[in-house]
Amino acid sequence: MPAATLELYHYWRSSSSWRVRWALALKDVNYKSHPINLLKQEQSDPAYLKLNPAAQVPCLVISDNTLSESMAMIEWLEETYPEPALLPKDLWRRAEIRSLSGMIYSGIQPLGNLKVTGHYSTDAEKKAAWGRHFTEEGLLPVETMLRKYSGKWCFGDELTMADLFLVPQIYNAHRVSVDMKRFPLAQEIYERALKTKACDEAAPHNQPGAIV
Repeated sequence: MPAATLELYHYWRSSSSWRVRWALALKDVNYKSHPINLLKQEQSDPAYLKLNPAAQVPCLVISDNTLSESMAMIEWLEETYPEPALLPKDLWRRAEIRSLSGMIYSGIQPLGNLKVTGHYSTDAEKKAAWGRHFTEEGLLPVETMLRKYSGKWCFGDELTMADLFLVPQIYNAHRVSVDMKRFPLAQEIYERALKTKACDEAAPHNQPGAIV
């Protein structure tokens, strides 16, 4: 194993943070945890901005290097700690897994970020309606892909990177009251994942500062 020291800066309820925590747990990688409270604007603290000028979470410090996007972090972990694998050997299946993951991390999740919803409105009900609209719109093609590929998990019966992106997004869907009866395969994977040790360990309710 590489002799790297890992430190993760993360927010308990952040779906991006959850997917990285989950990858770390699956691969049994030790790291130092640094909770960042987005509601207290700790992401804008000058000391944190030196690590991540984007003022976002998560941020993964690897010895003297820093990564600031969850996809890059998970890809790095996959390449550095290859077992258990989150991507199969088949190149087309790997591309499809990345495609579904991208639908979430670039299509759905950014529109629900605090800085986006806060710019849109300060009204809680309007923000929830915004989140519900874009989550439902984004989950439609995801559910279509799941009908084609899913088994126990998003792509057959082996957990992959796609599950790490899907499950936290379904958590967010519940927060804005999406009717998950419209997305039964996604809901089934979400419920199954929460019963696994690594996912539960990484889930929001088990993080410092969690409000449950």
